This record gives sequence, C-alpha cells and structure tokens, in this order.
Amino acid sequence: MRVLYLLNVSNSSQLSADSGYTFADMLAPALTDAGAEVTVASPVPVGDTRVHFAPTTSPSTKYRARFDPGMDALVTLIRNRRPEVVVANQIEAAPAIRAALLEAGVDALIAGYCHYLPFSFTDTGVLELDPAMNDRGLGRSVLLAFAAGLAACDRILVHSSTAAAWTTAASARAGVDLGDKLHLVPAPRDVRLVRDPADITPPEGRATGIYNHRLYKHYGTARFTRLARRLVADAPVRLTVMDLFGTRSPERIRLDPSPERHLEELATTDGVTIASDRGDRIRYRNLLAGAHFGIAPFRPGCPWSMSVIDCQAMGLPVIGPRTGWLAEHIDDELLFDTDEQAVRIAARLATDAEFYLVHAKRAYASTADLTPAVVATRYLEAIK
Repeated sequence: MRVLYLLNVSNSSQLSADSGYTFADMLAPALTDAGAEVTVASPVPVGDTRVHFAPTTSPSTKYRARFDPGMDALVTLIRNRRPEVVVANQIEAAPAIRAALLEAGVDALIAGYCHYLPFSFTDTGVLELDPAMNDRGLGRSVLLAFAAGLAACDRILVHSSTAAAWTTAASARAGVDLGDKLHLVPAPRDVRLVRDPADITPPEGRATGIYNHRLYKHYGTARFTRLARRLVADAPVRLTVMDLFGTRSPERIRLDPSPERHLEELATTDGVTIASDRGDRIRYRNLLAGAHFGIAPFRPGCPWSMSVIDCQAMGLPVIGPRTGWLAEHIDDELLFDTDEQAVRIAARLATDAEFYLVHAKRAYASTADLTPAVVATRYLEAIK
C-alpha cells in the first residue's frame, strides 16, 4: 500500500511541542514495518530514513492551513507519488485533495485523521465553537469547512470515543452522514517516554506535579493558574510548568499573546517552577521522571492529549477535570469538579504511598495498547 501522509507542522522550530509531528514520527516507521510504503509530505522529515520525504511549505497561520491547501502543489505531489491512500491530517483540506486527485487522474482513497476538533459539546448537548478557531468570527466557517472535509473523506479516524461522538453529532447537524466511515484509532505513545511502574518510588509526604500543556487561553490556563495557587498553598505539592514554546515569532504573538501573559503570571507564583525541555526528548523524559503526577489541561474540547499520555506511559498518575475525553480516559478517583477536590486528590497522592502506587500502575496500563506497532495495525485496518 502506497500511503501519502500530508502533515501540517504548525511550528517547525519547536517540533517537540507539535503533537501531530510526534504522532507521525512514531507512526510512519511502524506503518513501514507493517509493509506500507509511506511518504510524509511535510516541512520537515520524520526521523526514520526509510520513510520517504516530500518537502512542503509550512502555512504561516492556522487559518491558511485550513483555507489555503495549495492546489497546484497538491496536484504535482499526487502525480509524482501516485498514492493509493492519501492521509489528510487537516480535515478541512480533504475537498481540495479530492479535487487534486481528479485533476491528477489518480484514484486514491482519502483518510482523514481528526487530530483536532474545532468544536466541542457541553454535557447538555450544546455545540460550542473552539475559541482558538474563532478569531473575527471565523469559527462557524471553520466548522463548515470541517464538515465539508468529513464529507470528502472515504475514511475518518478519531482518537477516542468522545471524539467519535462529537464528530458524529457535529456532522449530522451539518447534514453529513458518516455512515461506516468512522474508525477509532488512538495515537501511539512515544517509545522514548515509557517507564515500568516497578521502578517508581512514591513521594514521601511531598509531591511534584507537572503541567506540560500549551499555555494558550483556550486550554483553560487561567483555570489552571487558579488551581496552581491552591495546590501549592493548601497541599504538600510543588509544581513544574513546561514552557513548550520558548520565544515565539511576533506574528504568532500578535495572533494570540495569551501564552506569554500566562507564563509571566505563573513564573511569579511561589511554589511554581518554569522548565523547558529545549526540544530535547531526553531532557523532557528526565523532567517527567522528576515529577510524581501530571495535571490534565482544562480545555473543554479535548478529544485527546499527547501530554497526558506522556505522563501516564511514564507511570505518573494524572489528575484532571471531569470533562470530555479526560472523563473517559482518566481513572475516576483522579477526576475532580472543584479545586477543593483537586487539592484533596493531590494531597493523597503525596502522602498515601499505596494509593499512589496503585494509580501509577493504572496510569501505565492505560497506555499499554498504544505501542506504535499496535496502533499501526489498527491504522492500516481502518484505511483499507
């Protein structure tokens, strides 16, 4: 099977902060091991040289990635590679891919992977647009473009049951019948970030929590900041907050300055340490290994989180709000609705060794089926 994997890299200078790139870097070699001939069309190649590379230009903004697919380049790429399957990791680009296939005279299946959903649903079934995609009211247009992309795909892959339910509901509202196109294929865990729980020592009365998510406003960072103050004041806890972006370009700051504002506020909070892996996965592993538990993001539209999986594969229990995929995936004893509940859970992880070790083992076990080989098998079955 010849697979053309179209990958949009949002920040090629900070690849460690790009979950889509990490996904491809784990998955493409595993697909190759399983017998597929894979070409990754991307601004940067994946690490395995067996995976063919077709260089592309990175879109300058998140909206260009959705509304400017570059038809001329697509047609040329498809004519050169003659794929049997085209993977659209930007769902909104699927109609343009279908048109490019027609123009190139290539009959290929289009598989869309929903890495990101530009919407979420409340507990009462209300559809909410993701504010990250709603600058100047563009959210509704993005949603419609997403629905059009779903209609153009032959296969649609999602991370989780939550993502499947939300995608099905949103497509139905737009008049798109997904039929039997939808498949559940979770993302692979990073093989470099796996630790046997038997090697873990529980905290001895004081624990370090790690928050390793993007500090955008729409990730609920203000909500996390409020909780961070409570945790360090009312529980035997210290926190490490990851600076995933470093110095961003003026263009990105102009589009959304919230990460810099939140980082400055957290850096002045007693009991909170700001850390950076500097794009080094070994340094990142060491930072995770130096922590005792993780904290999930407060983003309502969270269909999956690479950072949560990173922590769990390292045997770190993750505490999180009872919402979206988090409520589906995280152990019920570690979910909270209020800051008070979160403080009690963190304090127990810090002081109750038996409770801690039970949840360290459960965290690790929750990622056992996410090895690249297992995920690649499910992926290939879905796109046949």
